[in-house]
Amino acid sequence: MASQDWVEKDFYKILGVAKDASDADIKKAYRKLARKYHPDTNPGDAKAEKTFKDVSEAYSVLSDKEDREQYDAIRAMGGGARFSAGGAGGQGGPAGFEDVFGDLFGGARGGARRGSPGFGGASGLPPEFADLFGNGGFGGFQPTPTKGADRTASTSISFGGSIHGTKIGLREPNGDVIDVRIPAGIKDGQKVRVKGKGQSGAAGPGDLMVTVHVKPHEFFHRDGNNIRVHVPVTFPEAALGANISVPTLSGESVRVRVPAGTPSGRTLRVKGAGVKTSKATGDLLVTIDVSVPQKLSKEAQEAVQAFADATADGDPRATLKDKAKL
Repeated sequence: MASQDWVEKDFYKILGVAKDASDADIKKAYRKLARKYHPDTNPGDAKAEKTFKDVSEAYSVLSDKEDREQYDAIRAMGGGARFSAGGAGGQGGPAGFEDVFGDLFGGARGGARRGSPGFGGASGLPPEFADLFGNGGFGGFQPTPTKGADRTASTSISFGGSIHGTKIGLREPNGDVIDVRIPAGIKDGQKVRVKGKGQSGAAGPGDLMVTVHVKPHEFFHRDGNNIRVHVPVTFPEAALGANISVPTLSGESVRVRVPAGTPSGRTLRVKGAGVKTSKATGDLLVTIDVSVPQKLSKEAQEAVQAFADATADGDPRATLKDKAKL
């Protein structure tokens, strides 16, 4: 972008923020306007498309600390001044240059003398301007090219795809398909960056930020990098103890020992059988649910009655009254 464009365009006004707006306020304003004027939201609306480009251009400058400082300095140096290489500025200097720097240099055309009091560097420019104009030269301001703005998208994947990783295709309005690789272990709501698929810019295109939503699973429930499951056991298994088979994320089953006397709701841990990422591996947390049969045969009823008679001296609610005292 030429410096003249920076003088002519009020990027703060375009984004609707104050000149002292924080980075967070600028980003918030940009996201709101980008959603409102995005071409996908306004198909065929040339005015909305232009506004979207202006908003993206403003954000690309104001979101970069160095570019924003340079932009603020240029806007503060005279507003409507024009910079060009050569012309009627005197001694080959930029036309209109004295409009901005006339007072600073005592009204002299063609620039200040070298070594003028109070000016820094061999060029005679004040230190704060010498940095902007590159070694104090008067050849015109050339801002650092900036990348284009990032774009955003969202997608939903299966629970299995989030655990093992997957690849999806996002279709552009023009029919092109962008391949997005989802890494193994990604969590619901996390973002994947696809480099070079954002808005175009002088220093190259921005990136595409894809928010990933993970569909829930009927059996597996994620808790950080741990996986929680509920497994039913019979009363004899819980009372006497048993080895049970529990499915894992790998598709294979693992043997879990249920200790004798395990109550319903107790959680057993299987180390290393949770989510595997590049940084950590979680565990499998198995919660035991004691299953009560809905129908009993005559023989089963007699057996349960015999058990009840044999354990009649044990009352599991004996201490409730004391616990309930206020």
